[in-house]
Amino acid sequence: MTDTDNALVAKHLVDKRRRRRALEQTVSPLPNETRVITVSNQKGGVGKTTTTVNLASALARRGANVLVIDLDPQGNASTALGVMHRPEVTSVYDVLLGEEDIQAAIQPTTDHERLFCVPSTINLAGAEIELVSLVAREQRLRTALESFLRESETHFHYVFIDCPPSLGLLTVNAFVAASEVLIPIQCEYYALEGLSQLLGNIKLIQKHLNPGLQVSTILLTMYDARTNLAQEVAQEVRTHFPTETLTAVVPRSVRISEAPSYGQTVHAYDAGSIGAIAYLEAAAEIAERSADPLTSEGA
Repeated sequence: MTDTDNALVAKHLVDKRRRRRALEQTVSPLPNETRVITVSNQKGGVGKTTTTVNLASALARRGANVLVIDLDPQGNASTALGVMHRPEVTSVYDVLLGEEDIQAAIQPTTDHERLFCVPSTINLAGAEIELVSLVAREQRLRTALESFLRESETHFHYVFIDCPPSLGLLTVNAFVAASEVLIPIQCEYYALEGLSQLLGNIKLIQKHLNPGLQVSTILLTMYDARTNLAQEVAQEVRTHFPTETLTAVVPRSVRISEAPSYGQTVHAYDAGSIGAIAYLEAAAEIAERSADPLTSEGA
């Protein structure tokens, strides 16, 4: 390695140590009321599920009781949290159809003792069709979740809902059940593609089904500080959404990409990695924020 390479490595290590120390010295407040957050972006490949499980994991590690509801038929969030989601397992599918309650479907995760999951199964792939004929089809998840939170012996501080990258009845159920929307945006070409459509759909949900829904948080993902493109995208997002966009950004990281293939979050896979630190920083910032309406330009 050259002297320049050595200097860069040393600078990187010093930065990681500084950021870890800052996190250790920060205590994250716990909300009195459960914050129900749907993580959504109709554009695929932006790190939606990765963000869901890693933020949930980070908040659990910072003292919160957290529930993840996997509403994506692919079940990637369930896999990353190490919970069983074979077809015969009681899952969110059974909850939506009214055949089971959330208490029957909830599982502890292998990630952290304060982190739980309601898994998805392949059965969920046909749920959109089955829901069409049901009464209050858009309200199924909210009704089940409200009942569970009232009766649960554990006070959950956060509920994260991971939904599909399409606007169907599953995603509508996620929006209706939530009080907040978190949008991950990748720092790459076409980053804002589809965002105006997503915000338009959220406005429709606000108008007709859930007036209390707010876009509270935007998280920049896959950030590479070495490229002008990433910096330009970040600046554009912050210009349009100055109050919603977190200061913390999630870098493009091999460790973040590898963790799901081992059925783990990045915190379980490599707690000392820069990706794990970034999600802990984002979680700490979310804990400090209240859910304010999206009023900025572009809403």
